[in-house]
Amino acid sequence: MPEKQNSSKVVLVTGASSGIGKATSLRLIADGHKVYGAARRVELMKDLTELGAEVVSMDITVEEDIESCIHNIISKHGQLDVLVNNAGYGTFGPVETIALDDARHQFEVNLFGLASLTQKVIPRMREKNFGRIINISSMGGKIYTPFGAWYHASKHALEGWSDCLRIELEEFGIDVVLIQPGMIHTEFADRMFEPMLERSRNTAYERISSMFAEANLKLMANVDAFSPPEVIADVISKAIHSKKPKTRYAAGKMAKISLMARSLLSDRMFDHMMMSQLKKMIDKH
Repeated sequence: MPEKQNSSKVVLVTGASSGIGKATSLRLIADGHKVYGAARRVELMKDLTELGAEVVSMDITVEEDIESCIHNIISKHGQLDVLVNNAGYGTFGPVETIALDDARHQFEVNLFGLASLTQKVIPRMREKNFGRIINISSMGGKIYTPFGAWYHASKHALEGWSDCLRIELEEFGIDVVLIQPGMIHTEFADRMFEPMLERSRNTAYERISSMFAEANLKLMANVDAFSPPEVIADVISKAIHSKKPKTRYAAGKMAKISLMARSLLSDRMFDHMMMSQLKKMIDKH
């Protein structure tokens, strides 16, 4: 049931310059909330400003940026009701060839930066005995794919971290919600394959990673294979307005069916399914 009282919230959305973050910001503005959109690329958020949102330049890995953002919001409103932790990216490539500094940065963005921001928001929510912390995970937080070890590890970690946080904050009126997008049309995949191919070049993984990338790029050309980011924005809106939100929402192409397959199949069976799909991609070339 949607809340009838105090329905307008002060909301911070990270990664708001494109994709799910941009779509979510637009949806929440339309819902009547006071939206703060945070990202590094402020120039891509002019449309949010024109619609009444406040835009913030923030790198989720820079403590000074995080502290400045929270201070700005609290000084103006005295509260922050909803945090949408959306900022993130994917490091793909063979485990053997990915530099550990790259792996650490994957966790800095997808987990530790998110955690730092969340730590600074929690006290304000406790004071009001209300809050929603919405963490954008992925179906990749439960399943796995070739060449995605560090990305999947960061999302698996986010799932466990969020579960613990949910229990810790329940008595303070703060809900922690995980969103598990499936195949969504964003910049994510566009930026994924070139670094993966570079990390595989002149290695034992070059051929298979090349085929994997080529097949996926062709899949990306099929508009029907992906859901628009607005699908996730709608789910986030639902989670904000629900009196008692679910702990997890899976949405978008392949999300629910992939998560169901993972829950029903053994590790070996799921491995076989994943490799069979990869081989089919390769055999088509």
